[in-house]
Amino acid sequence: MERPIPESTDRLTYKQKLSQNPIAAPTGVSAASERKSMTKKCVALGLAPSFGFGDRTGLATPGHVASMKRCGAGIEAIYPQQSIREMTRTQRTPQQVMDDAMNGAADAGWTGPIGADADHLKVPEDVDVTAAVGFTFFTIDPSDDVDQQADDYDEAKLRAAFAENRGEAPWFEDYLGKTVKLGTGTVVSLDEEACMRAAVKYGKAITRALKLGDYIKTVNETAGNDYEIELSVDETDQPTTLAEHYIIADQCLKGGMKLVSLAPRFIGDFEKGIDFIGDLDALHVSLKDHAAVADALGPYKLSLHSGSDKVSMYGLLANATQGRFHVKTAGTSYLEALRVVARHDPSAFREIIDFSRGRYETDKATYHVSATLADAPLTSEADDATLESEYLEMWSDVPVGKGFTKPGRQILHCTFGSVLTDEKLGKIVHDCLTSHPDTYTEVLDDHFGRHLDALRSGME
Repeated sequence: MERPIPESTDRLTYKQKLSQNPIAAPTGVSAASERKSMTKKCVALGLAPSFGFGDRTGLATPGHVASMKRCGAGIEAIYPQQSIREMTRTQRTPQQVMDDAMNGAADAGWTGPIGADADHLKVPEDVDVTAAVGFTFFTIDPSDDVDQQADDYDEAKLRAAFAENRGEAPWFEDYLGKTVKLGTGTVVSLDEEACMRAAVKYGKAITRALKLGDYIKTVNETAGNDYEIELSVDETDQPTTLAEHYIIADQCLKGGMKLVSLAPRFIGDFEKGIDFIGDLDALHVSLKDHAAVADALGPYKLSLHSGSDKVSMYGLLANATQGRFHVKTAGTSYLEALRVVARHDPSAFREIIDFSRGRYETDKATYHVSATLADAPLTSEADDATLESEYLEMWSDVPVGKGFTKPGRQILHCTFGSVLTDEKLGKIVHDCLTSHPDTYTEVLDDHFGRHLDALRSGME
């Protein structure tokens, strides 16, 4: 398959960085990943329940391992996990991400299997650079080809859009008029409107996903590597309907995709850095229906993206899927890194807050967040303890079974790339973490232990 020309200056810049120095240390934070070569390889985890630990500093894996050793029985670990966007923003390469995670796991005494998630892949180039260093779990993100307005089209506009995009949905008649009774008793009606809306909203995205899935298969089978694929359709404004889920997954499976996990856009709000917002009872019903689709067609796992800190719904997810789930976290480990700074260098934490507030309006553009700068205090208005509480929150202030909700977390979450690549602040974070590794391991162990305990409660 011929690779397309990268679609943005960011991708060109990223490719150039890789060719110039494939193991170059990032600006600001550097995790000495070159200290030893790896002997352990990552593996495909299949349908086992799994948890992804995103690490944007290269120093978090020992804490991740500590939480898994203590609370993760029955759940498989993915330690190397990073999207191309995250790598670009932190100026890290796939090789660095892999080495930092695997070396960290080895240093912490991890002996179990390890998966490796190449997250939010959009073009063949993304596959090439991640497969080459041993990633095994490839997350396809076709969101650029999703029609985000399709749910709001009236009948006339929907029909017009369908006529224009008819060629992107050769499968339309295969589903038209079909009804599917799920194991939950729910009946999915694939009537004309449902099929047309799925075609308009996801037709191009399905085509992109199948092409990239074929490329992932070719690259890995040629190299003799085991692999598995996750499909992400969660980055939409409106929830994924059961009809859309059914059509998307069925087309991917019929197209030969090695689909192990699918991430729908669930009902409710899944904002970055804070707990689930919405009706938990309604979510539980919806999760059971989506899990029933996955069971009927696959089976494959249901994946929760933006999974960081969604503590209140973890048990429901595990229960609804009967343990067939994947949870993906990322930015919450960075926030715990800032907690280490807050406790050991409060003045530096104040500086990071001020810097992040200045970057927030720009950096939040690609994230689903609702926090405003007015929602969190200025550093001049609060003492050190208040700043940690308002910008990171304290478990002692959170009801049992719930996650964090403070808006300040979102301000810090969205600005991670700007902080970590800032010559001064990135070094401050790195130096604080390397000077106080026990503190970082302790807060991560506590943080993710609560995540894992909540998931396991739903598996019992």
